Amino acid sequence: MKSLRKIKHNEVMEVGARVWVPVSIAETRVSKRFDCIPSGTLHPNADEIDYLRRLVKYKDYAILVLNKPPKLPVKGSLPVHNSMDALAAAALSYYYDEGPKLVHRLDRESSGLLLMGRTKESINHLHWLFNDINPAKSSCKAWNDACDAKFQRYWALVIGTPKENEGLIRSPLSKILLDDGKTERVILAQNVGLEPSQEAVTEYRVLGPMINGCSWVELRPLTSRKHQLRVHCAEALGTPIVGDYKYGWFVHRKWKQMPRVDIEQRTGKPYKLRRPEGLDVQKGSVLSKVPLLHLHCRELVLPNIAKFLPLLSNNAETLSPGLSGKPDLLRFVASMPKHMKISWNLMSSYLV
Repeated sequence: MKSLRKIKHNEVMEVGARVWVPVSIAETRVSKRFDCIPSGTLHPNADEIDYLRRLVKYKDYAILVLNKPPKLPVKGSLPVHNSMDALAAAALSYYYDEGPKLVHRLDRESSGLLLMGRTKESINHLHWLFNDINPAKSSCKAWNDACDAKFQRYWALVIGTPKENEGLIRSPLSKILLDDGKTERVILAQNVGLEPSQEAVTEYRVLGPMINGCSWVELRPLTSRKHQLRVHCAEALGTPIVGDYKYGWFVHRKWKQMPRVDIEQRTGKPYKLRRPEGLDVQKGSVLSKVPLLHLHCRELVLPNIAKFLPLLSNNAETLSPGLSGKPDLLRFVASMPKHMKISWNLMSSYLV
C-alpha cells in the first residue's frame, strides 16, 4: 500500500483516485444537524438545549412554534454565533435527521411567536403560505378557507397615540444605504418612480388611552416586509415604538420617561422590602433609561399543516376520515417578555 498523504486545497483530483475519510456513516448522520452552526456553539450543552425546548409552544410532525425571546437573532451570519436557526438545528431536531427550518422572520430585538417547518413538504407549503404574491388556489375548499384565515397580531407600546383609534396603513417601503455605504435603512417610498418599492399594508387598533405619553397598539401586518411595523409606526403614524432607536431616535430624545418606582414585576404593586441602591429590576421597561424594543408577536393563526399535508401531497380534493376530525386552524398566543410585562402592569389600568 502506498503511504497516505494530505490533499492540498488547490490540488486537482484524478479520475479513479481513492480518498480516505476518517468518519463513519453513522457519525456523519449525527453530525449533519450541526453543520450550519459556527464553531463557537457547535455543541450546545444540556442547559442550552433545555432552555431552547422550553421556548417550544407546539410541536407536531410538520411544524414547530416557539416563543422567541428578545435580542436573539433569527437568521445567523458569520459574526452571529447564537442565531435561532442554528440553535434550532442543533437542539430541536427531536430525532429527525435535520433540524427545523425558518419560514418567516422576526427582528432581532422583537419577541414572540416564530414558526418553523420540520419536513421539506411542510417548509414548501409554509413558504407558499407566507408569500406576499397571491398564490394559486388549491382544489380543496377547506384548505383555501384556512389559508384565507391566516394572520399574525402584534402588540406594541408606542410613543404618542395615533390620530385615529383604528385604521389601515397602505404605505409602500423602499430600502436605502446610508452614507457609510454599509448600513441599510427602510423608509416610506416617495412614489417618484426612481427607486424600487414594495407594497406594505398594516392594520392597527389602539388598545386604550394614552398614559404618560405612550399608547398600547395592536398591529396586524397584511404583507411581510422588513421592518414594516416599525417604519409604519414611526413614519406613517408618527408614533415610534418604545425602544426603536433606529426609526424613532429623535422622538426618544424628547420623550419624558416615567419616574422610577419600586414595583413588583408581576402584580404592579409597590415593593414591601427595601432593595440595594442601584438594583435595576425594571431593566428594559419604560422605567429603564434605555428601554428595549416593545414589539411582540402575540397571536398567530394558521392552517393545520399536519392535517392538510397528506391531501396536498396527493392532490386530492377530500380529506381521509382519520384526518377530518382534526381542526382546520391552529391558534397560538404567546406571553410577553419580562420588560414588556413590567410596562404593561404600569400602563394598562385603563385598557379596553
